[in-house]
Amino acid sequence: MTPDQSPTITQSAIRGIACRCPRCGQGKLYAGFLNLRPNCKACGLDYAFIDAGDGPAIFIIMLAGAVVVTAALIVEIKYQPPFWLHAALWLPLILATTLLPLRSMKSLLIALQFHHKAAPGRLIDREPK
Repeated sequence: MTPDQSPTITQSAIRGIACRCPRCGQGKLYAGFLNLRPNCKACGLDYAFIDAGDGPAIFIIMLAGAVVVTAALIVEIKYQPPFWLHAALWLPLILATTLLPLRSMKSLLIALQFHHKAAPGRLIDREPK
């Protein structure tokens, strides 16, 4: 793919989930767990445009919360275990459902931001009359 061709939405999503560069799909996106590299080592894309904000965390919290609360309510209604057993069951599930998908969700939103050329809103400068 040449630099002037834009990837399809499917290619962008796959690149995002794989935590790869949104333009070329070759370079790694992260330098640490959630720390971004300054640029792509393969194509040189500057990652300064990236601003995922709190979006990935909000999506993950809402999905994980729905899963864990539903499971906890079902277990409480059916079995009524002691509170220490609830803690032993749900704390690891909360950690697993929030931390494991966070990198992929953040890079997916970054890839979609790149694909759709999202940018901050700007006010239109009007010429004086």
